[in-house]
Amino acid sequence: MQIEIILNGKKVALNVKNDEFLADTLRNHGVFSVRKGCDTTCCGLCTIWIEEKPVLSCAMLSIRANGKNITTMEGLQEEAEEFAQVLVAEGSEQCGFCSPGFIMTVLAMKRELKNPNEEEIVHYLTGNLCRCTGYLGQLRAIKKYLGVV
Repeated sequence: MQIEIILNGKKVALNVKNDEFLADTLRNHGVFSVRKGCDTTCCGLCTIWIEEKPVLSCAMLSIRANGKNITTMEGLQEEAEEFAQVLVAEGSEQCGFCSPGFIMTVLAMKRELKNPNEEEIVHYLTGNLCRCTGYLGQLRAIKKYLGVV
């Protein structure tokens, strides 16, 4: 089956199987910032935006994305780079495997929440797992990035 999506601002036609998940479709199309780490919707590595809202692409069938506006980290390079620099400056970068999904979630949070407190930040990030860190450095970097230090 063929679907059409707007991927990072460009209209794209993709051939997909009826049971194919969007994370797999995007990776097959060369979108390598979309990763899978759990296959149970628990890790957040596959986070993308559909119509400006964060979505776990490993849990969405590709055919349901037909006609939708999809944004990945490749479509937000400047914003992603800005936040990544804060992560590095705060000493909170690790192996980087979880970074794309984590960054997509943080960028969505910046757009959605105004002046969040620490509890709201932690709640928003629920479901983004990192096996390398204790999250304190990441939380410090997020607060700095959002200007809620």
